[in-house]
Amino acid sequence: MVATSNSGKQLAKMKIGSKGHVSHFTDTCMACKLLSMGILPGTQIEVIRAAPFGGGCYIKADNLLIALRKSEACSIVIQ
Repeated sequence: MVATSNSGKQLAKMKIGSKGHVSHFTDTCMACKLLSMGILPGTQIEVIRAAPFGGGCYIKADNLLIALRKSEACSIVIQ
């Protein structure tokens, strides 16, 4: 689901160790890529590591470990 509402928090702005569920995506092109990687609305996300200086992040999505670019993480909204 792609929405433009401001509810929730961007994955890229979450701290290490924080958890939440995917609410929606803000970019349709990026949403297709994320859906094919197994990141679906309702998926539980945990931030494992973050790259220094605002780079990408390493997440656990259900039982998958995935490294995301910052642009990918910015398009995921977490509740």
